[in-house]
Amino acid sequence: MIETLTVPPAVIVLIATVAVAVLPRKLGHAAGVLSLLWVAVIALFHDHGTFFQYTVFGVFDVALFVVDDFTASIGFVFGVLGAAAVLYAYASETPKFTSAIALSYVASTLGVVFAGDWLSLIFFWELMAVTSTVLVWRYGGEAVRAGYRYAVFHGIGGSLFLFAVIWHYAVTGSMLFGGSGFATGWPLILAVLGIGVNCGFVGLHTWLPDTYPRPHFAASVFLSVYTTKTGAYVLYRTLPQGEMALAIAYMGGLMAVYGVVFALLQHDMRALLSYHIQAQVGYMIAGIGIGLYIGGEVLNVGVGGAIGHLTNNILFKSLLFMAVGVIIYRTGQNDLYKLGGLWRVMPLTFAAFLVGALSITAIPGFNGFISKGMILDAAHPKYFGGGSEPLYWMLKIGAVGTFLSFIKLGYYAFFHGPVSDKIQNNVRDATRGQTLGMATLSVFCLLFGVWWTGFTGMLPFVDPASLTPYSAGHLTDALLLGTISFIGFFIIRKPLSSMGHIHDVDVVLYRETFYLTKYVTYLVTDSFKQVDRMGVSSVRTVYWIGANPVQAVEDLRNMLPAFLAGLLPEQGESPSRAYLRPGIGTSILILTGVLTVILILVL
Repeated sequence: MIETLTVPPAVIVLIATVAVAVLPRKLGHAAGVLSLLWVAVIALFHDHGTFFQYTVFGVFDVALFVVDDFTASIGFVFGVLGAAAVLYAYASETPKFTSAIALSYVASTLGVVFAGDWLSLIFFWELMAVTSTVLVWRYGGEAVRAGYRYAVFHGIGGSLFLFAVIWHYAVTGSMLFGGSGFATGWPLILAVLGIGVNCGFVGLHTWLPDTYPRPHFAASVFLSVYTTKTGAYVLYRTLPQGEMALAIAYMGGLMAVYGVVFALLQHDMRALLSYHIQAQVGYMIAGIGIGLYIGGEVLNVGVGGAIGHLTNNILFKSLLFMAVGVIIYRTGQNDLYKLGGLWRVMPLTFAAFLVGALSITAIPGFNGFISKGMILDAAHPKYFGGGSEPLYWMLKIGAVGTFLSFIKLGYYAFFHGPVSDKIQNNVRDATRGQTLGMATLSVFCLLFGVWWTGFTGMLPFVDPASLTPYSAGHLTDALLLGTISFIGFFIIRKPLSSMGHIHDVDVVLYRETFYLTKYVTYLVTDSFKQVDRMGVSSVRTVYWIGANPVQAVEDLRNMLPAFLAGLLPEQGESPSRAYLRPGIGTSILILTGVLTVILILVL
């Protein structure tokens, strides 16, 4: 095992971020790859326990580096994917400052994953939102407006989560993680809503398909992995056992169905993949919710399967974004329906896409088959009893939709129609660096599907001896789902291709939010304008009175009713200064007396 005195992974990658920014392009990217490979080594071989624990401001206990079964499995795959993504970015001619920003984003997510307390976690959580927003903005053009909307979503979500952390501390008196999640009531509700933005809960998800298709295609590889998967992990840390967990499980089922339906309707390849991020995170959330609600053996399979699917999804989803990125890099085209026949001229890219597609659709022999099967087992009463059958069928519908989506993506990108002369003559396959990055992830997708005992042995709660992923029932289910989906695609293919762009809830959400924000801004600014006018007017009046006391007294006398007129000096008399002088003296005397009494009471 590695010695316990080591540098936290976030710090290692932040140092590499500086190297990428200041060193020559090749050396900087090499430093980035090495730093993330070292993170993977730390996650696998570091002693388990809590390190770098301090008391901040003499009040808050924080732990910057915690290694357990959860952080080890997630940290390992974060490191492997990060290294492959940096290599891919270098081979894709990504500007080095874009790569540096991407690495700072990765560092912030590692800070979240390895945190052992809510204070340091929320710090890195907010840093993750800032760095990812800058990564989107860096590309310019349409990415700027999308990045602004992204920032609004994550700013609101982060604020809710921050309020939840403060409230949780007020209730429990500790910032360190406990074994039972967040304090129930409003702290838990606010935390779930804030984390739900990052996870892509239905209604809070529109930043996903709006943002991820906009930046540099290499940046999309980073973005597709870290925010949503970190959100699913933190949701597990937050949730206690109870009714809230069941509600979260059903939200996961709804995400699985909603995501695949809208993925099927997309023309833009990265938008299709973005909706599938929502769908696949739905499976993770469903597994966490079912496990925490039912407990017992289902806890082991549900939560273990969710963390396994999180790990696998990082691998195959980033692999799919890489393959699509190569298509965009070589053809300049994002629209599925303007492609076709690419398997002839891009065989390596097609092979990488095929591995990713077979993995995400849970074909036997690939990693998605293992983890998705565990989640479906947790949801099925036939296996463990006490499961939620309606949720099980929601997840099954999501599985069919996943098959349909990737049959569609593969068919239109690589097979549909003859390859055009322009593509035939000008388009080449992936570069060597891009191929190496995709090959690395492909190996892990296959390895975790075949060597499933080793993979599941790394997961929390899971005993590989209790699993039978390649049972006749599981294999039959996979064959049946694949066959139904393959036939179904060619039935719905023409209606799908004839559809134009289908709006999500953003068609209402963005418009109404714009007008609401606009009118609230007008209300606030106009209110401040009136207050400002009143303040300026009051100051001018007081200044005039100070400069013209006699005239002010005369004007006041003319304004007062007749029965008060006797209190003021008659016109023509000259006691104005004498009248003002005793008044000021009396006021000072009264004020001094009041302050003396207050001072006596306080002391």
